[in-house]
Amino acid sequence: MKYFISLCLVIFGITFANAQNELLGTVTDNQNQAILATIYIPQLEKGTSTDEEGAFSIVNIPNGIYTVVFSALGYATESEKITFPREQATPFQKVLETSAIEMEEIIVSTPFHQLQSDNVMKVERITTAALTRSGAVNLSQGIDNITGVTSLSTGIGIGKPVIRGLSSNRVLTYSQGVRLENQQFGDEHGLGISSSGIESIEVIKGPASLLFGSDALGGVLYLNPERFAASNTTHADASANYFSNSEGINTTVGVKTSSENVKFLVRGGYASHVDYKTGSDYRVTNARYNEQDLKTGIQFQNKSLKSTLRYNYNRSNIGIPEEIGVNSTSRELLLPFQEIDNHIISLNSSFFFSNSSLDVKAGYLYNDRREFEDEEGEEEGGLRRQAAGDEAALRLKLTTYNYDVKYNLPDLGKIESIVGLQGMFQQNENVGEEILIPDANKTDFGIFGTTHIHLDKFDIQTGLRYDFRSIETEAARNPEDFNYIPSLDRDFNSFNAALGAKYDVNARFLVRINLASGFRAPNLAELASNGVHEGTNRYEIGNPNLDNEQNFQSDVSFEFRNEHIEVYLNGFYNSISDFIFISPTGDVIEDNTVFDYIQTDANLYGGEMNLHLHPHPLDWLHFESSFELVRGVIEDGGNLPLIPAPTLKNTVRIELENKGKFKSPFGFVTLINALDQDSISEFETRTGGYSLLNLGAGFSLNFDKVEMDMGINATNLTNKSYTAHLSRLKIDGIENAGRSINASVGIRF
Repeated sequence: MKYFISLCLVIFGITFANAQNELLGTVTDNQNQAILATIYIPQLEKGTSTDEEGAFSIVNIPNGIYTVVFSALGYATESEKITFPREQATPFQKVLETSAIEMEEIIVSTPFHQLQSDNVMKVERITTAALTRSGAVNLSQGIDNITGVTSLSTGIGIGKPVIRGLSSNRVLTYSQGVRLENQQFGDEHGLGISSSGIESIEVIKGPASLLFGSDALGGVLYLNPERFAASNTTHADASANYFSNSEGINTTVGVKTSSENVKFLVRGGYASHVDYKTGSDYRVTNARYNEQDLKTGIQFQNKSLKSTLRYNYNRSNIGIPEEIGVNSTSRELLLPFQEIDNHIISLNSSFFFSNSSLDVKAGYLYNDRREFEDEEGEEEGGLRRQAAGDEAALRLKLTTYNYDVKYNLPDLGKIESIVGLQGMFQQNENVGEEILIPDANKTDFGIFGTTHIHLDKFDIQTGLRYDFRSIETEAARNPEDFNYIPSLDRDFNSFNAALGAKYDVNARFLVRINLASGFRAPNLAELASNGVHEGTNRYEIGNPNLDNEQNFQSDVSFEFRNEHIEVYLNGFYNSISDFIFISPTGDVIEDNTVFDYIQTDANLYGGEMNLHLHPHPLDWLHFESSFELVRGVIEDGGNLPLIPAPTLKNTVRIELENKGKFKSPFGFVTLINALDQDSISEFETRTGGYSLLNLGAGFSLNFDKVEMDMGINATNLTNKSYTAHLSRLKIDGIENAGRSINASVGIRF
């Protein structure tokens, strides 16, 4: 740890001397009228807004070629490459065309930081502000709003992303620009990330091993932290959300300030929820949870260096529901429950040269997971609470160091290229009495190159990568015991490639085709577990002879947009060799059914459809519809488990014009139709379809330098009794949450 901090301080303190560049200009419409626009340089994280006359200025721009994005409400977002120093000293003039299409945002998770319309890969993006407006209790629940993404849930406190039917170690999560490692092999192991201080979420659907290595076989969930304040400004904000169903409170307070070269922010968050109530009017015992979160960061930038140091601490205390007991609105956790500390330190530095740049990311993550069992507590009124001085039955300490180095080669006009290497060293340590997976060390190394070619109507992106992973485990328990875990020393490696193309048929219609391979090395649980997996009621035995999972996915998407309508159609076929899954053996140990890990080939296929109708000139009216379908089958016959049900979602949304101090009024009604899921594995039961009605409204009030946001929404308005197919409480006959009336208020300075 001390070496990592020393490295951070050394890199963070480096400065260079170089020429200073400035971008001065104006933004107008085609009638030469000034526009209130935002100008942003993604690679530098520098931006500004125009004044009342449409003028803007961005200073301290390093030499090089950068994409500059111009956006404004009611106008088409445009990006333009500008070379610095500029040959002409005259002010830059940008003319934006009016458009009813919503403003585009920069996609950060893909390597070339482009607008979605310029991207070869289709990436879904949603802001956390939109999740709050929809009534999502937390980040894990909110990702259900992204088409093609679902949550594998245990109550409302634990959720894991499922992308096109793949989850756990097949979906990689990134936070603060570094890969998140938190024992994600466990079904009841959530993200451990608060939505407080997260600005937006991006999802890459499909194999992303070219960019991220092992564990990105199914896709990537990329969490973008909030931006720093614009240069020479200071802002503060606070918000609170109340959820009637769980009597829950989510709060956050943040402050950020920036000079020309140094920027700083800090944010704290707190959440507390009681047992949620189902549509059948009972509370789910021990579904309660609470969370404390702290995020802070500092950024230094001069003419040749941008360096950002961020830290996130998250403490989660989460009850594990097992059966329905005494109904209560107590916030005191019952046994069993988890107590989890998650620390993330990241240092992201960019070094700018005359026509190239070097990006260096380093991360330190520490995950301390403690699980307390119901056999340990004191019984009181039929419930068990933790006794004073009790130690965790299962305690895992996971320490991870990772790095990511990318060199952006000199721009060759229409060709951009990146070469890089990534790696990770990880140590897993058992501290508690129980052992499920052994003490182990894991080492990753990967090297890759990718190129983006810009032609008149074609964009082509391709790349190649090689990865190596080494896993060494220590023996656990006595060799004469039935649950002895022998030591293990395995190496895994894989070559992967990707090829994608985007063709602009005309100004309104484009086609994307992506072909990519991916891989995943077996995790510790699959290779070397031997014990009871608490929360699943399974006795799991690993298989030390497992091979890599290897997949190949073809993905085709069509996109049409004009001033009235936007239509997106995406289809995919994903073929996975040596798919690893858990299967019952028929044996029983310690009253738990024994499961072991086996491999077979599998195929997943399906797609998503999105429709957005905004009839001009009724720009305030929006009709949005989406449909998603996934099917998963194994080669020997039968279906894969944990495949989400086909889902149709329809929303009518209104966004009215500003009226004086009354800003951004909106309202929406959403109907979610989950269809029957009867394409199930032999270990699952059929799930019937259901419909959920949600609605909400809100607005902002502007008082000079103070802005207040207010909103109210209702989820499951009809108090429908239902159980989602991907609820881990389904096996116990426990339903999902019923009606909840939610209110939010926020203030910004």
